[in-house]
Amino acid sequence: MSCRKTATLLSLITTVCFVTTIDAQSTFDRHRTPWGAPNLQGVWDYRTLTPLERPNEFEGRASLSPEELAAFTARTLARRNNDQRREGEADVRGAYNDFWLDYGSQAAATGQTSLIVAPSDGKIPQLTAVGERRYAEIQVRRQRGAWGPEDRSVAERCLLGFNAGPPLNPSLYNNNFQLFQTKDYVVLLIEMVHDARIIPIADRSHLPGHMRQWRGDSVGRWDGDTLVVDTSNLTDKTSFRGSGQNMHLVERFTRVDEDTLLYEYTIHDPESFTQDLTVSVPTKKNSSPIYEYACHEGNYGMTNLLAGARNLEREQADRD
Repeated sequence: MSCRKTATLLSLITTVCFVTTIDAQSTFDRHRTPWGAPNLQGVWDYRTLTPLERPNEFEGRASLSPEELAAFTARTLARRNNDQRREGEADVRGAYNDFWLDYGSQAAATGQTSLIVAPSDGKIPQLTAVGERRYAEIQVRRQRGAWGPEDRSVAERCLLGFNAGPPLNPSLYNNNFQLFQTKDYVVLLIEMVHDARIIPIADRSHLPGHMRQWRGDSVGRWDGDTLVVDTSNLTDKTSFRGSGQNMHLVERFTRVDEDTLLYEYTIHDPESFTQDLTVSVPTKKNSSPIYEYACHEGNYGMTNLLAGARNLEREQADRD
Protein backbone atom coordinates (compact mmCIF):
# COMPACT_ATOMS: atom_id res chain seq x y z
CA MET A 1 0.00 0.00 0.00
CA SER A 2 1.15 3.58 -0.59
CA CYS A 3 1.71 6.80 1.30
CA ARG A 4 2.61 10.22 -0.08
CA LYS A 5 6.03 10.29 -1.65
CA THR A 6 8.56 12.21 0.37
CA ALA A 7 9.99 15.50 -0.81
CA THR A 8 13.47 14.04 -0.38
CA LEU A 9 12.87 11.32 -2.97
CA LEU A 10 11.34 13.79 -5.41
CA SER A 11 14.28 16.13 -4.96
CA LEU A 12 16.78 13.33 -5.51
CA ILE A 13 15.11 12.02 -8.63
CA THR A 14 14.61 15.43 -10.19
CA THR A 15 18.21 16.40 -9.37
CA VAL A 16 19.69 13.26 -10.88
CA CYS A 17 17.39 13.00 -13.86
CA PHE A 18 16.78 16.65 -14.80
CA VAL A 19 13.05 16.90 -15.40
CA THR A 20 12.55 19.24 -18.34
CA THR A 21 10.04 22.06 -17.82
CA ILE A 22 8.41 23.82 -20.73
CA ASP A 23 7.37 27.47 -20.82
CA ALA A 24 3.75 27.77 -21.93
CA GLN A 25 4.72 30.68 -24.20
CA SER A 26 7.53 28.72 -25.85
CA THR A 27 7.27 27.52 -29.44
CA PHE A 28 9.11 24.33 -28.37
CA ASP A 29 7.35 21.15 -29.51
CA ARG A 30 6.25 19.50 -26.25
CA HIS A 31 6.46 16.09 -27.93
CA ARG A 32 10.22 16.45 -28.46
CA THR A 33 13.04 16.96 -25.98
CA PRO A 34 15.52 19.83 -26.50
CA TRP A 35 17.94 17.29 -28.05
CA GLY A 36 15.29 16.05 -30.51
CA ALA A 37 14.23 12.71 -29.01
CA PRO A 38 10.55 11.83 -28.54
CA ASN A 39 9.34 13.22 -25.21
CA LEU A 40 8.04 10.26 -23.20
CA GLN A 41 8.27 11.95 -19.80
CA GLY A 42 5.49 11.88 -17.25
CA VAL A 43 3.59 9.56 -14.93
CA TRP A 44 2.01 6.67 -16.81
CA ASP A 45 -0.82 4.52 -15.45
CA TYR A 46 -0.98 0.89 -16.62
CA ARG A 47 -4.10 -0.19 -14.70
CA THR A 48 -6.52 -2.18 -16.83
CA LEU A 49 -9.28 -4.73 -16.50
CA THR A 50 -8.02 -6.46 -19.64
CA PRO A 51 -6.51 -9.77 -18.44
CA LEU A 52 -2.98 -10.86 -19.22
CA GLU A 53 -4.26 -14.11 -20.75
CA ARG A 54 -7.32 -14.42 -22.98
CA PRO A 55 -10.37 -15.84 -21.15
CA ASN A 56 -11.69 -19.10 -22.56
CA GLU A 57 -15.00 -17.43 -23.42
CA PHE A 58 -13.15 -15.35 -26.03
CA GLU A 59 -11.19 -18.21 -27.55
CA GLY A 60 -10.19 -17.41 -31.11
CA ARG A 61 -11.07 -13.71 -30.78
CA ALA A 62 -8.39 -11.01 -30.57
CA SER A 63 -10.79 -8.11 -29.92
CA LEU A 64 -14.30 -7.19 -28.79
CA SER A 65 -16.92 -4.81 -30.15
CA PRO A 66 -17.66 -1.68 -28.05
CA GLU A 67 -20.84 -3.31 -26.77
CA GLU A 68 -19.08 -6.54 -25.83
CA LEU A 69 -16.29 -4.56 -24.16
CA ALA A 70 -18.81 -2.64 -22.05
CA ALA A 71 -20.50 -5.87 -20.97
CA PHE A 72 -17.17 -7.50 -20.12
CA THR A 73 -16.16 -4.45 -18.05
CA ALA A 74 -19.43 -4.54 -16.07
CA ARG A 75 -19.05 -8.27 -15.34
CA THR A 76 -15.44 -7.89 -14.27
CA LEU A 77 -16.18 -4.98 -11.92
CA ALA A 78 -19.04 -6.95 -10.31
CA ARG A 79 -16.82 -10.03 -9.86
CA ARG A 80 -14.00 -7.99 -8.33
CA ASN A 81 -16.24 -6.11 -5.90
CA ASN A 82 -14.37 -6.75 -2.66
CA ASP A 83 -16.78 -4.62 -0.62
CA GLN A 84 -19.52 -7.23 -0.79
CA ARG A 85 -19.97 -9.44 2.27
CA ARG A 86 -19.47 -13.19 2.05
CA GLU A 87 -20.43 -16.07 4.27
CA GLY A 88 -18.14 -17.48 6.96
CA GLU A 89 -14.46 -18.06 6.23
CA ALA A 90 -14.73 -16.58 2.73
CA ASP A 91 -15.54 -13.21 4.29
CA VAL A 92 -12.44 -13.36 6.50
CA ARG A 93 -10.22 -14.30 3.55
CA GLY A 94 -11.58 -11.27 1.70
CA ALA A 95 -10.42 -8.83 4.40
CA TYR A 96 -8.75 -6.60 1.80
CA ASN A 97 -11.70 -4.60 0.53
CA ASP A 98 -11.71 -2.16 -2.38
CA PHE A 99 -10.14 0.58 -0.27
CA TRP A 100 -6.81 -1.26 -0.54
CA LEU A 101 -7.01 -2.31 -4.18
CA ASP A 102 -6.69 -0.41 -7.44
CA TYR A 103 -7.27 -2.65 -10.44
CA GLY A 104 -8.79 0.26 -12.34
CA SER A 105 -12.30 0.48 -13.73
CA GLN A 106 -11.72 0.24 -17.48
CA ALA A 107 -10.46 -2.32 -19.96
CA ALA A 108 -8.06 -1.35 -22.76
CA ALA A 109 -9.83 0.95 -25.23
CA THR A 110 -8.35 -1.16 -28.04
CA GLY A 111 -10.90 -3.86 -27.16
CA GLN A 112 -8.17 -6.50 -27.08
CA THR A 113 -9.24 -9.65 -25.25
CA SER A 114 -5.85 -10.15 -23.62
CA LEU A 115 -2.68 -8.20 -23.02
CA ILE A 116 -0.80 -11.10 -24.61
CA VAL A 117 -0.81 -10.53 -28.37
CA ALA A 118 1.56 -13.37 -29.28
CA PRO A 119 1.13 -16.32 -29.34
CA SER A 120 -2.11 -15.73 -31.24
CA ASP A 121 -4.18 -17.69 -28.69
CA GLY A 122 -3.48 -14.99 -26.08
CA LYS A 123 -2.05 -17.52 -23.61
CA ILE A 124 1.33 -17.83 -21.90
CA PRO A 125 3.29 -20.41 -23.93
CA GLN A 126 3.75 -23.90 -22.58
CA LEU A 127 6.78 -24.41 -20.36
CA THR A 128 9.60 -26.67 -21.45
CA ALA A 129 10.59 -29.59 -19.22
CA VAL A 130 13.28 -27.37 -17.67
CA GLY A 131 10.78 -24.57 -17.11
CA GLU A 132 8.22 -26.90 -15.53
CA ARG A 133 10.80 -28.29 -13.13
CA ARG A 134 11.94 -24.80 -12.15
CA TYR A 135 8.38 -23.57 -11.65
CA ALA A 136 7.52 -26.59 -9.48
CA GLU A 137 10.60 -25.95 -7.32
CA ILE A 138 9.49 -22.34 -6.81
CA GLN A 139 6.05 -23.47 -5.65
CA VAL A 140 7.57 -25.93 -3.17
CA ARG A 141 9.82 -23.24 -1.69
CA ARG A 142 6.89 -20.89 -1.22
CA GLN A 143 4.91 -23.48 0.73
CA ARG A 144 7.55 -24.38 3.30
CA GLY A 145 7.89 -22.72 6.69
CA ALA A 146 9.61 -19.35 7.14
CA TRP A 147 12.78 -20.60 8.84
CA GLY A 148 14.85 -17.86 7.22
CA PRO A 149 14.31 -14.88 4.91
CA GLU A 150 15.30 -16.95 1.87
CA ASP A 151 12.27 -19.17 2.49
CA ARG A 152 9.98 -16.32 1.44
CA SER A 153 9.59 -14.82 -2.02
CA VAL A 154 11.41 -11.62 -2.98
CA ALA A 155 8.00 -9.91 -3.16
CA GLU A 156 7.13 -10.90 0.41
CA ARG A 157 10.57 -9.62 1.45
CA CYS A 158 9.79 -6.28 -0.27
CA LEU A 159 12.82 -6.56 -2.56
CA LEU A 160 11.18 -6.90 -5.98
CA GLY A 161 8.17 -8.60 -7.46
CA PHE A 162 4.45 -7.94 -7.80
CA ASN A 163 4.05 -5.72 -10.87
CA ALA A 164 7.42 -3.95 -10.53
CA GLY A 165 9.05 -5.92 -13.32
CA PRO A 166 10.89 -6.10 -15.45
CA PRO A 167 8.62 -6.66 -17.29
CA LEU A 168 5.75 -4.49 -16.01
CA ASN A 169 2.36 -6.18 -15.65
CA PRO A 170 -0.85 -4.67 -14.20
CA SER A 171 -1.67 -5.98 -10.73
CA LEU A 172 -3.54 -5.20 -7.49
CA TYR A 173 -2.37 -1.61 -6.99
CA ASN A 174 0.51 0.86 -7.60
CA ASN A 175 0.20 0.49 -11.37
CA ASN A 176 2.19 3.62 -12.19
CA PHE A 177 5.67 4.48 -13.37
CA GLN A 178 7.33 7.83 -13.96
CA LEU A 179 9.62 8.22 -16.93
CA PHE A 180 12.49 10.73 -16.91
CA GLN A 181 14.81 11.47 -19.82
CA THR A 182 18.19 13.02 -20.48
CA LYS A 183 20.17 12.74 -23.68
CA ASP A 184 22.16 9.79 -22.33
CA TYR A 185 19.82 8.08 -19.86
CA VAL A 186 16.21 7.12 -19.27
CA VAL A 187 14.93 6.47 -15.75
CA LEU A 188 11.85 4.39 -14.96
CA LEU A 189 10.67 5.07 -11.41
CA ILE A 190 8.23 2.27 -10.61
CA GLU A 191 5.63 3.04 -7.95
CA MET A 192 5.53 -0.58 -6.77
CA VAL A 193 8.47 -1.54 -4.53
CA HIS A 194 9.98 1.97 -5.02
CA ASP A 195 12.13 0.63 -7.84
CA ALA A 196 14.16 2.90 -10.16
CA ARG A 197 15.70 1.49 -13.34
CA ILE A 198 18.45 3.74 -14.73
CA ILE A 199 18.91 2.82 -18.39
CA PRO A 200 21.74 4.17 -20.54
CA ILE A 201 20.99 5.15 -24.12
CA ALA A 202 24.20 3.73 -25.47
CA ASP A 203 25.72 1.61 -28.19
CA ARG A 204 27.36 -0.96 -25.95
CA SER A 205 27.31 -4.66 -25.24
CA HIS A 206 25.72 -6.18 -22.17
CA LEU A 207 27.76 -7.02 -19.09
CA PRO A 208 29.76 -10.27 -19.09
CA GLY A 209 27.57 -13.31 -18.56
CA HIS A 210 28.81 -13.97 -15.02
CA MET A 211 27.71 -10.50 -13.83
CA ARG A 212 24.06 -10.88 -12.80
CA GLN A 213 21.74 -8.20 -11.42
CA TRP A 214 18.33 -8.24 -9.71
CA ARG A 215 16.71 -6.28 -12.55
CA GLY A 216 19.13 -7.44 -15.21
CA ASP A 217 21.41 -5.28 -17.35
CA SER A 218 19.33 -2.89 -19.49
CA VAL A 219 20.53 -0.91 -22.50
CA GLY A 220 18.32 1.53 -24.40
CA ARG A 221 18.27 2.76 -27.98
CA TRP A 222 15.91 4.64 -30.29
CA ASP A 223 14.12 2.86 -33.12
CA GLY A 224 12.54 5.83 -34.86
CA ASP A 225 10.17 7.33 -32.27
CA THR A 226 10.15 4.16 -30.13
CA LEU A 227 12.38 3.68 -27.11
CA VAL A 228 13.68 0.10 -27.10
CA VAL A 229 15.12 -1.34 -23.87
CA ASP A 230 17.08 -4.58 -24.13
CA THR A 231 17.58 -6.51 -20.87
CA SER A 232 19.65 -9.61 -20.05
CA ASN A 233 21.92 -10.81 -17.21
CA LEU A 234 19.07 -11.52 -14.79
CA THR A 235 19.48 -13.65 -11.67
CA ASP A 236 17.81 -16.91 -10.65
CA LYS A 237 16.11 -15.16 -7.71
CA THR A 238 13.25 -13.75 -9.79
CA SER A 239 10.98 -15.41 -12.31
CA PHE A 240 8.09 -14.59 -14.63
CA ARG A 241 5.74 -17.58 -14.77
CA GLY A 242 8.65 -20.03 -14.79
CA SER A 243 11.21 -17.99 -16.75
CA GLY A 244 14.91 -18.43 -15.98
CA GLN A 245 17.94 -16.25 -15.48
CA ASN A 246 18.76 -16.46 -19.19
CA MET A 247 15.54 -14.73 -20.20
CA HIS A 248 16.07 -12.02 -22.83
CA LEU A 249 13.57 -9.15 -22.49
CA VAL A 250 12.91 -6.45 -25.09
CA GLU A 251 10.62 -3.58 -24.03
CA ARG A 252 9.25 -0.88 -26.36
CA PHE A 253 7.81 2.50 -25.34
CA THR A 254 5.93 4.50 -28.01
CA ARG A 255 4.08 7.80 -27.52
CA VAL A 256 0.80 7.22 -29.37
CA ASP A 257 -0.84 10.55 -28.55
CA GLU A 258 -0.92 13.24 -25.86
CA ASP A 259 -2.31 10.89 -23.21
CA THR A 260 -1.27 7.41 -24.36
CA LEU A 261 2.07 5.61 -24.13
CA LEU A 262 2.09 2.11 -25.60
CA TYR A 263 4.20 -0.31 -23.56
CA GLU A 264 5.10 -3.57 -25.27
CA TYR A 265 7.51 -6.33 -24.35
CA THR A 266 8.73 -9.60 -25.78
CA ILE A 267 10.22 -12.45 -23.74
CA HIS A 268 12.68 -14.76 -25.48
CA ASP A 269 13.56 -17.69 -23.24
CA PRO A 270 13.76 -20.95 -25.24
CA GLU A 271 15.17 -22.74 -22.21
CA SER A 272 11.89 -22.10 -20.36
CA PHE A 273 9.10 -21.53 -22.93
CA THR A 274 8.24 -23.32 -26.15
CA GLN A 275 7.51 -19.96 -27.87
CA ASP A 276 8.31 -16.29 -27.48
CA LEU A 277 5.76 -14.18 -25.62
CA THR A 278 4.68 -10.62 -26.56
CA VAL A 279 2.49 -8.36 -24.43
CA SER A 280 0.92 -5.00 -25.35
CA VAL A 281 -0.31 -2.60 -22.63
CA PRO A 282 -1.71 0.86 -23.53
CA THR A 283 -0.83 3.15 -20.59
CA LYS A 284 -2.55 6.47 -19.84
CA LYS A 285 -1.12 9.79 -18.69
CA ASN A 286 -1.70 10.32 -14.96
CA SER A 287 -1.83 13.82 -13.48
CA SER A 288 -1.31 12.48 -9.95
CA PRO A 289 2.16 12.07 -8.42
CA ILE A 290 3.95 8.82 -7.73
CA TYR A 291 3.46 7.68 -4.12
CA GLU A 292 5.96 6.00 -1.83
CA TYR A 293 5.69 2.24 -1.43
CA ALA A 294 6.29 1.86 2.29
CA CYS A 295 7.09 -1.86 2.35
CA HIS A 296 10.81 -2.43 2.98
CA GLU A 297 13.17 -5.33 3.61
CA GLY A 298 13.26 -6.43 7.25
CA ASN A 299 9.87 -4.93 8.11
CA TYR A 300 7.66 -6.04 11.00
CA GLY A 301 5.92 -8.69 8.91
CA MET A 302 9.19 -10.53 8.25
CA THR A 303 10.33 -10.05 11.87
CA ASN A 304 7.13 -11.66 13.13
CA LEU A 305 7.35 -14.55 10.65
CA LEU A 306 10.89 -15.40 11.72
CA ALA A 307 10.02 -14.96 15.41
CA GLY A 308 7.43 -17.69 14.97
CA ALA A 309 10.04 -20.02 13.49
CA ARG A 310 12.41 -19.35 16.41
CA ASN A 311 9.60 -20.18 18.87
CA LEU A 312 9.01 -23.51 17.13
CA GLU A 313 12.73 -24.28 17.34
CA ARG A 314 12.74 -23.58 21.09
CA GLU A 315 9.69 -25.78 21.59
CA GLN A 316 11.37 -28.59 19.68
CA ALA A 317 14.55 -28.17 21.76
CA ASP A 318 12.52 -28.35 25.00
CA ARG A 319 10.88 -31.60 23.84
CA ASP A 320 14.26 -33.08 22.97
